Amino acid sequence: MPFPLSVEQKQTVFWVAVWGAFWLLLLALGPILTPFLAAAIIAYALNPGVDRLERVRLGRVGVPRALAVVIVVVLFLATIMALGLIVAPVLQREIPLLQAQIPAFMAKANDTLGPRLREMGINVPTDSAGIKELMTQQLASSGDEIWRSLLTWGRAGGTAVLGWLFIVLLVPVLLFYLLLDWHKVIARIADCVPRRYIGRTIAMAEEVDSLLAQYLRGQLLVMLVLAVYYSVSLMIAGFDVALPVGILTGLLVFIPYLGFGLGLVLALIAAVLQFTDWSGLIAVAIIYGSGQVIEGFFLTPRLVGERIGLNPLAVIFALLAFGQLFGFVGVLLALPASAILMVAFKHLRRHYLSSSFYNA
Repeated sequence: MPFPLSVEQKQTVFWVAVWGAFWLLLLALGPILTPFLAAAIIAYALNPGVDRLERVRLGRVGVPRALAVVIVVVLFLATIMALGLIVAPVLQREIPLLQAQIPAFMAKANDTLGPRLREMGINVPTDSAGIKELMTQQLASSGDEIWRSLLTWGRAGGTAVLGWLFIVLLVPVLLFYLLLDWHKVIARIADCVPRRYIGRTIAMAEEVDSLLAQYLRGQLLVMLVLAVYYSVSLMIAGFDVALPVGILTGLLVFIPYLGFGLGLVLALIAAVLQFTDWSGLIAVAIIYGSGQVIEGFFLTPRLVGERIGLNPLAVIFALLAFGQLFGFVGVLLALPASAILMVAFKHLRRHYLSSSFYNA
């Protein structure tokens, strides 16, 4: 015969079920929640600037919060546009040079690989004329399949572009309203916490806030130092695109692995296009290899330290997990979100080790 539940136990079961259903709904709506999550993280980072600007006195009155929010959001969007203007000249300069180098590269590949392939009995055209003829034959024999594939890709690509455009346009709007009502939103979230847990919850929130603030400050310093290092090093090595590639590499460090890889690819392309010998590639290898050593052994331990406490395997798992749940925005937010989860896990582990279930 089952034991009857008290009123308090019934309420606990009910609200646990409600919150469980709520979190399952959030997981199911992960792709839709991406702009809201991105706007919330950005608002968290920008809110101290809004609060500080709001405290500025203009005569006898302070700056209205709405005006402070507008100023901070405009400065943030201007910074993003400035980064785009940094990348655009690099692409505008390197893509035409890459197109001009393709015939010479094909000729060199034909002279190098053609004889060896023929010695191995492989008759594959490696010159530009032969590859062009081979592609023409393939297009003629499989034109219908290629056309259907292009149509399918176009529909999927168009949907993806519309989705990204929607996110890009929606995030600034969400960011404005979140910053405008930030303290009200935080107060409402705090009001939803059961009163018996409010003390622990506030303590955990303050710990997370301190951890993320230290992490963000340290990460910004790492990005600034690396942007200066890569720009100056590439400039000394004689790269024409040293400044934009160096700045871009330094600023993309906040995306683990991906940011460094993109900067390295841009530098390698610049080396291949600008230098006729191996000196450019050797310079890139030395500069970027030294940059990784400086970042991994000096900058990150000293400026960011062990504040997050994630080892490389946990970092890779966090990137894959948040990327699967929230797409590319999840990759950007993986480490800060992991820091929050680490604090929650630490408190949960402490509670578990002190429980009668563990010590019995």
